[in-house]
Amino acid sequence: MPRATNGPATKARRKRTLKTTKGYFGNKSRLYRYAKDARDRAEHYAFRDRRKKKGEFRQLWIVRINAACRLNGVAYSRFMAGLKKAGIEMDRKQLSELAIADEAAFTALVGQAKAALEA
Repeated sequence: MPRATNGPATKARRKRTLKTTKGYFGNKSRLYRYAKDARDRAEHYAFRDRRKKKGEFRQLWIVRINAACRLNGVAYSRFMAGLKKAGIEMDRKQLSELAIADEAAFTALVGQAKAALEA
Protein backbone atom coordinates (compact mmCIF):
# COMPACT_ATOMS: atom_id res chain seq x y z
CA MET A 1 0.00 0.00 0.00
CA PRO A 2 1.38 3.48 -0.89
CA ARG A 3 2.11 5.89 1.94
CA ALA A 4 -0.31 8.75 2.51
CA THR A 5 1.33 12.15 1.96
CA ASN A 6 -1.77 14.38 2.18
CA GLY A 7 -0.78 15.80 -1.21
CA PRO A 8 -3.75 18.11 -1.83
CA ALA A 9 -3.32 19.94 1.50
CA THR A 10 0.44 20.25 0.98
CA LYS A 11 -0.04 21.61 -2.53
CA ALA A 12 -2.68 24.09 -1.32
CA ARG A 13 -0.44 25.31 1.52
CA ARG A 14 2.50 25.82 -0.82
CA LYS A 15 0.32 27.57 -3.38
CA ARG A 16 -1.05 29.90 -0.69
CA THR A 17 2.46 30.79 0.47
CA LEU A 18 3.68 31.46 -3.07
CA LYS A 19 0.61 33.63 -3.69
CA THR A 20 1.46 35.81 -0.64
CA THR A 21 5.08 36.23 -1.76
CA LYS A 22 4.17 37.28 -5.31
CA GLY A 23 6.33 40.26 -6.24
CA TYR A 24 9.26 39.36 -3.99
CA PHE A 25 12.71 39.36 -5.63
CA GLY A 26 14.32 36.21 -6.99
CA ASN A 27 13.76 32.78 -5.48
CA LYS A 28 11.69 34.26 -2.65
CA SER A 29 8.76 34.52 -5.04
CA ARG A 30 9.32 31.24 -6.89
CA LEU A 31 10.54 28.53 -4.53
CA TYR A 32 8.49 27.45 -1.52
CA ARG A 33 11.54 26.85 0.63
CA TYR A 34 12.68 30.48 0.40
CA ALA A 35 9.22 32.00 0.05
CA LYS A 36 8.21 30.56 3.43
CA ASP A 37 11.13 32.27 5.20
CA ALA A 38 10.53 35.56 3.38
CA ARG A 39 6.82 35.50 4.28
CA ASP A 40 7.54 34.73 7.94
CA ARG A 41 10.02 37.61 8.13
CA ALA A 42 7.63 40.00 6.38
CA GLU A 43 4.76 39.07 8.71
CA HIS A 44 7.00 39.55 11.73
CA TYR A 45 8.01 43.06 10.62
CA ALA A 46 4.40 43.93 9.71
CA PHE A 47 3.18 42.86 13.17
CA ARG A 48 5.95 44.78 14.94
CA ASP A 49 5.60 47.90 12.85
CA ARG A 50 1.83 48.15 13.22
CA ARG A 51 2.54 48.80 16.90
CA LYS A 52 5.60 50.94 16.23
CA LYS A 53 3.59 53.21 13.91
CA LYS A 54 1.54 54.47 16.86
CA GLY A 55 4.66 55.68 18.65
CA GLU A 56 6.02 57.29 15.50
CA PHE A 57 2.84 59.28 15.01
CA ARG A 58 2.94 60.41 18.63
CA GLN A 59 6.53 61.63 18.09
CA LEU A 60 5.43 63.53 14.97
CA TRP A 61 2.58 65.23 16.83
CA ILE A 62 4.91 66.25 19.65
CA VAL A 63 7.42 67.76 17.19
CA ARG A 64 4.63 69.75 15.52
CA ILE A 65 3.22 70.99 18.83
CA ASN A 66 6.69 71.94 20.07
CA ALA A 67 7.41 73.94 16.90
CA ALA A 68 4.12 75.81 17.22
CA CYS A 69 4.71 76.41 20.95
CA ARG A 70 8.15 77.87 20.39
CA LEU A 71 6.70 80.31 17.84
CA ASN A 72 4.52 81.49 20.73
CA GLY A 73 7.43 81.70 23.16
CA VAL A 74 6.88 78.64 25.33
CA ALA A 75 8.47 75.18 25.45
CA TYR A 76 6.43 72.03 24.80
CA SER A 77 6.75 70.70 28.34
CA ARG A 78 5.65 74.00 29.90
CA PHE A 79 2.73 74.18 27.45
CA MET A 80 1.52 70.67 28.32
CA ALA A 81 1.90 71.38 32.05
CA GLY A 82 -0.11 74.57 31.61
CA LEU A 83 -2.89 72.77 29.74
CA LYS A 84 -3.11 70.19 32.50
CA LYS A 85 -3.28 72.89 35.18
CA ALA A 86 -5.96 74.76 33.21
CA GLY A 87 -8.00 71.56 32.96
CA ILE A 88 -7.92 71.46 29.17
CA GLU A 89 -8.03 67.85 27.98
CA MET A 90 -6.96 67.59 24.35
CA ASP A 91 -4.86 64.80 22.93
CA ARG A 92 -1.68 65.42 21.01
CA LYS A 93 -3.24 64.53 17.66
CA GLN A 94 -5.90 67.23 18.09
CA LEU A 95 -3.33 69.76 19.28
CA SER A 96 -1.05 69.16 16.30
CA GLU A 97 -3.96 69.48 13.86
CA LEU A 98 -4.97 72.72 15.58
CA ALA A 99 -1.40 74.03 15.37
CA ILE A 100 -1.35 73.38 11.62
CA ALA A 101 -4.89 74.39 10.64
CA ASP A 102 -5.83 77.18 13.06
CA GLU A 103 -2.89 79.17 14.43
CA ALA A 104 -5.12 81.74 16.16
CA ALA A 105 -6.90 79.05 18.20
CA PHE A 106 -3.58 77.45 19.09
CA THR A 107 -2.21 80.83 20.20
CA ALA A 108 -5.27 81.23 22.43
CA LEU A 109 -4.57 77.81 23.97
CA VAL A 110 -0.96 78.83 24.60
CA GLY A 111 -2.24 81.96 26.33
CA GLN A 112 -4.52 79.91 28.58
CA ALA A 113 -1.68 77.52 29.40
CA LYS A 114 0.66 80.40 30.29
CA ALA A 115 -2.01 82.00 32.48
CA ALA A 116 -2.61 78.72 34.32
CA LEU A 117 1.13 78.33 34.97
CA GLU A 118 1.44 81.87 36.36
CA ALA A 119 -1.60 81.48 38.63
